[in-house]
Amino acid sequence: MGFRHQYVIGDLQGCYAAYRQLLNTLAFDPTQDKLWFAGDLVARGEDSLSTLRHVKSLCEQGAAATVLGNHDINLIAVWRGAAKLKNKDKTAPIFAAKDCDELLEWLRHQPVLAYPDEYTVLVHAGVPPHWSIEAASDYARQLEAALQSSLPQLDALLPNLYSKTADKWHAQISGYTKLRAIANYFTRMRLCKQDGTLEFDFSAGLQEPMPDDFAPWFEWQVPRTRKILFGHWAALKAEVDLPHARALDGGCVWGNHLLAYRLSDGKVVTSSAHCPSL
Repeated sequence: MGFRHQYVIGDLQGCYAAYRQLLNTLAFDPTQDKLWFAGDLVARGEDSLSTLRHVKSLCEQGAAATVLGNHDINLIAVWRGAAKLKNKDKTAPIFAAKDCDELLEWLRHQPVLAYPDEYTVLVHAGVPPHWSIEAASDYARQLEAALQSSLPQLDALLPNLYSKTADKWHAQISGYTKLRAIANYFTRMRLCKQDGTLEFDFSAGLQEPMPDDFAPWFEWQVPRTRKILFGHWAALKAEVDLPHARALDGGCVWGNHLLAYRLSDGKVVTSSAHCPSL
């Protein structure tokens, strides 16, 4: 069906009040409009449970779609006992909710890469310079299949998705090492080398000094068939807008704003409400 408006929204992080206020500002109508979410639906905001429930409901109506972010995958890992709940995350109410299993089953079946329209591709963190969009789509399907597999297979996978050091991408990479590298590119990447080598420690803004030979992934100029829409990097404050990449995480949970990017013309609408979690 055709939609009146389609918007891509950056990291919600459980900032439910700001999210609902943004929908009001957009005059969002689920019978006419569609929302695309850049992942990290949950974590540091004041009401991750209500946020997750609302996004799930819209997706099931066909009025929304989301990709998975690092906080979403971590939520799945905590659910399955593969990770411990972080002190900073305010997601405990999800695990106490009667519909916890239903919510998390739904979440693990969401993609890590999506195509909002014929001109764009949506991922949480980015697409590294050594991957084409087409290759990225294939790698995304591999990770999605693993996350959506049987629960015993999921339980075997999840502990292997975490590492403090980045894996080197190479032609023979396989198994859990490959899936972990794919997850890191799509959900954790900020800086990388031109060959895709990742750096996990830097999360500051572009004016801060960066390690030698590393640059923001989107500054490596490579041919792109679609504009990459991404969240994850709150310190950018959604101010990066290049021909091939658009940042969408306005850093609401850190005292800034949620941001909605209208696909038809690139117009940006921001929430007036701040996350009350600070």
